[in-house]
Amino acid sequence: MIDLTKNVLIETEYPGVTLAAINWDHGVVLIDAPMRMEDIRLWRSAIFNLGGSMERLLINLDPHYDRTIGSRSMDCTIIGHEKMAGVFRNRPMTFKSQSTEIGAVAEQLDTIGSIRWAPPDITFTSEMHLHGNDQEIVLESHPGNATGSIWVRLPSEKIVFIGDAIVVNQPPFLAFSHIPTWVETLNLLLTPEYCDYVIVSGRGGVIRSDQVKKQIEWLIRVEQKLSDLAGGEGTADDTEKMIPLLLREYNQNIPELPMYKRRLKYGLIQYFNKNFSQVNG
Repeated sequence: MIDLTKNVLIETEYPGVTLAAINWDHGVVLIDAPMRMEDIRLWRSAIFNLGGSMERLLINLDPHYDRTIGSRSMDCTIIGHEKMAGVFRNRPMTFKSQSTEIGAVAEQLDTIGSIRWAPPDITFTSEMHLHGNDQEIVLESHPGNATGSIWVRLPSEKIVFIGDAIVVNQPPFLAFSHIPTWVETLNLLLTPEYCDYVIVSGRGGVIRSDQVKKQIEWLIRVEQKLSDLAGGEGTADDTEKMIPLLLREYNQNIPELPMYKRRLKYGLIQYFNKNFSQVNG
């Protein structure tokens, strides 16, 4: 675990996403959940050792499999965006890793069986504020990278959790995104408002401003390539030819590379069909 302040810690060692725990007046506020039961037990034990009240809230930054599979087992009241609740209504009632191919970490874990989803108990549309005696936690809708994606901002500590808006050393998820909106959202992180903030990625922990710029450039390049493909009467199946070039800047000697290829294959096809198929239709 990494202590960002005396009341805020993050955990980057479990498979999947970066977790966080905020120790505040009314208990502990958690951001996202581990996937495997053994990790859930360890994480819950770590939270217990924080002391104080054991009232817990769990915030899911978006409905992605990797951050929501373990939510039910955390035994918390869950908060998420209203569109996140809509995603759960349209999913099969349970998750089975063998039946998905979106390039999620959850698909690689043999210890995950059939999991029942836990939709949010509390939802909001634009913004939600949690108040303690001297603390405030702000939940904000920040669309672009995923349906129902949000940020969690701690104004007094100058910390912001941005989920999969930025991912580190791996390609982002494109399937449920809208790149122009995503880029507009990311540009907020380069404004003076966030110059003193610690920015925490949902996959990679604390990040730097140059990593924000790098992802913006990558996304703009993807959008342009897909636009050119559509203008040249290409099809969604043709997007697979883009994968080697888009993966070139990532480490080619890692065991996760096949997963990243599946992630891009699925994401590019879905994104093209939703945003460019009408060009050739």
